[in-house]
Amino acid sequence: MKFILIVLVSFLSFNSFAGDFEKLLIPKPKEIIENAKISNAEVNRLSVFFEVSKNKDFIGELPLLEAYHGLNFIKFEINENFENYQEYKIEIDEKSIKLSATDLASLFYAKQTFLQILEYCKFENKKLPCLVISDYPDFQRRGFMLDISRNKVPKMETLYYIIDLLASWKINELQLYTEHTFAYKNHKKVWEDYSPLTPEEIKELDKYCKQRHIDLVPNQNSFGHLEYWLKYDEYLELADCPQPCQTIWGPSKRTSLDPSNPKSFELMSELYNELLPNFSSKFFNIGCDETMELGLGKSKEACQKQGKGKVYLDYLIKLNKEVNKLGKITQFWGDIIINHSELIPELPKNMIALVWGYDAVYSSGNHLHKFVDAGLDFYVCPGTSSWNSLIGRNTNGFENLKNAALKGKEYSAKGYLITNWGDYGHWQPLSVSLPAIMLGSAYAWNYSEKTLEDLEFLLNFYVFNDTTQNTAKAILKLGEVDQLTTIPDGNGNIFHLMFSRYKYTIDGYYQTKTMRADELLACEKEILSALEILKLAKPNTKDSIIIIQEIELAAKLAIHATKLGIARLEAQDKEIKNIPAEKRKVLYNELSALIDTHKKLWVVRNRKGGLHDSAGKMENLLNAYK
Repeated sequence: MKFILIVLVSFLSFNSFAGDFEKLLIPKPKEIIENAKISNAEVNRLSVFFEVSKNKDFIGELPLLEAYHGLNFIKFEINENFENYQEYKIEIDEKSIKLSATDLASLFYAKQTFLQILEYCKFENKKLPCLVISDYPDFQRRGFMLDISRNKVPKMETLYYIIDLLASWKINELQLYTEHTFAYKNHKKVWEDYSPLTPEEIKELDKYCKQRHIDLVPNQNSFGHLEYWLKYDEYLELADCPQPCQTIWGPSKRTSLDPSNPKSFELMSELYNELLPNFSSKFFNIGCDETMELGLGKSKEACQKQGKGKVYLDYLIKLNKEVNKLGKITQFWGDIIINHSELIPELPKNMIALVWGYDAVYSSGNHLHKFVDAGLDFYVCPGTSSWNSLIGRNTNGFENLKNAALKGKEYSAKGYLITNWGDYGHWQPLSVSLPAIMLGSAYAWNYSEKTLEDLEFLLNFYVFNDTTQNTAKAILKLGEVDQLTTIPDGNGNIFHLMFSRYKYTIDGYYQTKTMRADELLACEKEILSALEILKLAKPNTKDSIIIIQEIELAAKLAIHATKLGIARLEAQDKEIKNIPAEKRKVLYNELSALIDTHKKLWVVRNRKGGLHDSAGKMENLLNAYK
């Protein structure tokens, strides 16, 4: 079905519903047919009714007293004759409202859209229009993955808040990226300092998600990225590189399992058997990305004999069999198998590849045809680009989300998974990531250029409830500041680089070596301008105070980074130790205060475990000032 927008404009202009109507709809529906008539419905009462009933899976007709709603009936109907997956239709005339859909989930999405129509009516003080909306998603699986292993494990109320937002944007899959933050009963040493999720909490989240037609998919990395396990000597024998190996990213040790050791699989089998029964989902993401130590340590001999790709594939297949035995379907990150693409046809057909890529053009999309040719289901997996940024990298992130959606649709991807990582301290606040999460959620349903045009308004209306429009304006402005620098593109901006690469040379890295003082000064000026806008903001939500405070902190950390960058450019050999003592003292005092604020704000939305790691990375820079 092609996109159609038909508006039959009323001769009485004050009754017209055209113009800004679409501005409040997210995601944008595929087809809207509007006529000039107006319903007799009482909007405010109807809004209360739908808000209360939106999570109730009711099917049938509700006769209504005309004096109460101005309607004869509201009807909720399952229609199995729709052509498209999760298709729904909203039909409004003068006396009735009918919502029909392919299943209960799509009926839930119809309610979300209808609630947005009611919000528009209240916002513009207009009557409910008579119209027909026909809509369905571009991707069957529309997901969001939140990193809860790089230090930041949200409190339950934060997770509920995120789930509610995702549900309102028609997301139907949630993953919580896990390395060591589930409370496995036999492995307390691994998680005891990190406030993990417990089996009971997972079951509560699973129930909460199901009520909102979201599939909570278990996630446990099973090969690489296991440094929080392998750093302990109890697990050392499982490490491929117990001592540093020279990888493509430099010296590395104790991050990847040795696939040639049977005990590596035994550990994973034990974890799977304990983790998976807590989830109702039929899917399970086993990770297996960025296995950079493979073939460099204990697995070197096996890789030389069989080939690195074959060793990887055999271990992957072994894990898949265990997952299947437990009644689940395997998802896995697709980056490693792409490097050995001749082996893609050998993957079991019941596995789902998660093809991630975070550059603006989503270059990973160039490999999608390989999975199509092999007859495998796959997701496209873009990211928010907010990690390694402090204040966001929206130009890259928004383009990445767009191009993943377009390429995914072109190759009939099964799913679209938005990722929000927490590399190096998870310093970006939730509010910095929300613009990309909202935009990506809309693109997962239906790509429309209008969504980006309306994003500032949508954020202020649905997320921040700010009639001044300044909360989103300030956040979006901060997310574009990195564009004032001419450093080469990379998975991070100059502000985060000043923190994460404090002990390395400026001229020895491809991004920092092009850093310029005048550009840093321009960035600082723009950040201060955004903070002035933030002073005018008036968010009206239960988390309004923390929104303002966390954005202020992120902005001040970015300003600190510009000061450090300029000081290093002026110092001998561009090294911190050669910055004049008095200037280092000023930087020390400023950062010390920011770290104190970081610690206070962290525990508002998140559990305390992991804070010591996150703050510790800032404190490493603080100590360098000494």
